[in-house]
Formats: sequence, structure tokens, C-alpha cells
Amino acid sequence: MTTFVDRVVLYVQAGDGGHGCASILREKFRPFGGPDGGDGGPGGDVTLVVDPGVHTLLDFHFRPHVKAGNGKGGQGNNRDGADGTDLVLRVPDGTVVQTPDGEVLADLVGAGTTFVVAHGGRGGRGNATLANSRRKAPGFAEFGEPGEQLEVVLELKSVADVGLVGFPSAGKSSLISVLSAARPKIADYPFTTLVPNLGVVQVGDDTFTIADVPGLIPGAATGKGLGLAFLRHIERTAVLVHVVDTATLDPGRDPVSDIDAIEAELTAYGGLADRPRLVVLNKIDVPDGRELASLVREDIEARGWPVFEVSAATHEGLKELTYALARVVREHRAAQPPPEATRIVIRPGAVDDTGFTVAVEDDVYVVRGARPERWVRQTNFANDEAIGYLADRLARLGVEEALAKAGAEPGAPVRIGDREFDWQPTVYAGHEFTPGNRGTDYRLAETQTRASAAERLAARKARRVRSADEPGADQTDDADEW
Repeated sequence: MTTFVDRVVLYVQAGDGGHGCASILREKFRPFGGPDGGDGGPGGDVTLVVDPGVHTLLDFHFRPHVKAGNGKGGQGNNRDGADGTDLVLRVPDGTVVQTPDGEVLADLVGAGTTFVVAHGGRGGRGNATLANSRRKAPGFAEFGEPGEQLEVVLELKSVADVGLVGFPSAGKSSLISVLSAARPKIADYPFTTLVPNLGVVQVGDDTFTIADVPGLIPGAATGKGLGLAFLRHIERTAVLVHVVDTATLDPGRDPVSDIDAIEAELTAYGGLADRPRLVVLNKIDVPDGRELASLVREDIEARGWPVFEVSAATHEGLKELTYALARVVREHRAAQPPPEATRIVIRPGAVDDTGFTVAVEDDVYVVRGARPERWVRQTNFANDEAIGYLADRLARLGVEEALAKAGAEPGAPVRIGDREFDWQPTVYAGHEFTPGNRGTDYRLAETQTRASAAERLAARKARRVRSADEPGADQTDDADEW
């Protein structure tokens, strides 16, 4: 059973932010010392880091669900919550991170390369942070923001300079075993390699890596055999080497037809047409193999490809082959452009960009935007003062004005994020306000007060009408006035 895994589906969840704390300092002789609720800690991130010591995605195959630590909640006495623990996942060099739809998020090449795949949620602010000159003692705090949750696909594409391609049992594993210290499975019976093998070759002052890809067969690019699963491992190579079995006993095969069949699969896979080719006629230690190699050498060289006759068993011709590979790799590296310095791209938003949109869907006014949705998630809807604070923030952002322009009437259903409510325009939208009792919004109390005053005035007028025909109707009941 193989332990090599080069493609996994990973479910990642960053840590949630801690809730803010609503607290009032109470000490001896200072019963109301002011707000002292601390902020919640941010949730931990999930980060991928390239580790040269990791060569497979096997760990994620058995543990596909990963989660970073949550942030701790704030506490009184201005104590902020602890940050959530970041989760660092070590991946092999050449790991490609993409969405389930195939969109590439990151291509991790080079030791130490990092990518934050999921960001932790923000911590909620405590009432000490929310206090200002008008709101001196807020009776509420913000909830922590949930961390990002997403599903990603990790796909390994080996980082090698030379890729060996050919039919099964062509001698690729034997060749890489004598060129490097790699020890793939080798036997005296027909079989195909099940996993890619990487080896490091040292030639004079040059060092390069070589990859042995599982054997290809006709139709590999369309899913037959193991070719489609492992063709990705030669995408990054600088040179492709056709390893041809000149001693095959299959009457329907010969070196030229084998090369044509492999080239057809490489063309169908795509993206490899610009790679230089070398042809290795292997197994010339067999008399029939040496004779066949000499017969087809001229036809292959006519294509402009260098041809090397070698024997992995007797090491004949390997020295010339390794020096030729080192030369091609060296030329490829010299032709590469120098690495560019890290650039920070700043894209300012448009002048008229409000940061949100309002759309009507099924008679519901839907507000979309990063800030409105985050504010709704962080609001404690069990606290009237927190609701009033949210209403003011939305009004200052221009959400209420946009709703009015979109045709929303008081009582119309409005959805922001995952919460839906009836829209009631605020009276003091866009202005700071001074709350009444802790946990309440005086605008709500003012509405009730106005309603009560209107009821009392209507009742007083009714009594005056009833008493107009009675004796003493011109007298006023002072108690009713109060």
C-alpha cells in the first residue's frame, strides 16, 4: 500500500474572535468608576508553510478537518482577551492551493513560502473602547467575528529539473537509482511505478533534481492508467527525457512508436511543448537492444533531439548523459529572469464607492457589504442600546439613505447578512446620541413618551368635550394637567 498522497481536499476553519466585555468599574468610594470592559482577542489564522522535509500530503489525507484556536473574551478591569492560537500546516515544495472549482489561490514554491489560507475573526470591542465624550458608559459590547471557513484543494506538483517519461518497465526507476541516491522499487518482472520518485544528481559543480514519473500508456491524458494523476509532476521540469526500452519483447512496440505515443499524450495534456527533449535508449546491455538502438538512432536524431545509448545495469553511457542533463539545466536556469523584489500593490477604492449595495430580491431589500455585514454579526440584538448604536453606524455609512432611494418604506423587510428585520428609519440617524439607562436607547424611550403624551392629550380633550354641557365646565382639573 502506497503512502504517497499528492491531492487532498482540506476543510479549514480559522478561529473565532472573542467577545468584548461590558463592565463598569466598582471600587470602594467609586461606585461608578466608568467603563472598564476589555476587548476580545482575535481568532487564530490557518497558514500553509513550505517545509523541505515534507514530501507528501499524507497527513491531510487522514486529518482533512483543521481548525485554529479561538480568541478569548475580554474581561473587566480593562483586560483584553488572549489571541487565538495560529495553526501552521507544513506542506511540500510545489503545493498548489485552489478552490473546488479549480481557481488557483496560491502556488507555494520555495522553502519557507507562506500563505494564510483562512483569517481569524476580529475580536469584539469592549465598552471601554466604545466609550466617547457623548457615550460615557456604554451598556453593551461587541461580539467577536467568526473566523473564515472554506474548502480548498491541495495539489502537489513536484519541483524537479529533469522529468523521466516513458512506458511502464522502460527502466526509469533503474535509471534514477543509478544517477542519484533515490531507491525506488526495482524488480525483474514487469510492473509500473505507483508514485513519483525524486532524486538529486551531483555532476561536478552542478546539482539538479530528477523525477521518475509513473509509466504512461496511450490514453493517459484522458484518464487511463496512472498517467493523468501524475502528469502534473513534470509541469515544472526544465527538460523531458524519453526513456525507451530497446529490449522489449512486445511485438507491437518499437522505440520510435513508443516516443510518438508518449508525445501524443504530452500534447494532449498541454503546456509541455516548449520543454527541450532528450532520448535515452535504455537496456543496450542486451544484444538485441544494442542492435535496435543503433538502427533507430538516426531516425530520432533527425527530429533534432540528442540521443544517448545507456545501460542502467552496467552504467554504460551514464556519464555522457548526466553531463548533458547538467548542461541543459544550467542553460535553462541562466535563461530565467532574475526574481523581482516583493511589490505591494495598493488599489484605492473609487470616490463614489460606498462599500455596500442595496438590491431588491423577492420583495426583500438586501444590503451587501463587508462592513454592514460585519457590524450585524457583532451586534447583540438583545441589547437595545447596541441596536441603536448599529442603527447610527448604518445611517452614517449611508445605508438608510440608500434604502430610501431604493423605495423602502417604514416596515419594509431588510436583510443584512443572515439577519432579516423590518426597517424603521431612525430619528437621529447620523448623529451621536446620549443613551439613558445602561442597556437602553433613549430614542426608543422617547417614542414611548411621545405616544403616552399624545394619549393623555387626547383623553384630556375628550373630558373637556364631555364636561362642556355640565355645570362647572369652565373649571380645569389641575391634576389632569400633571
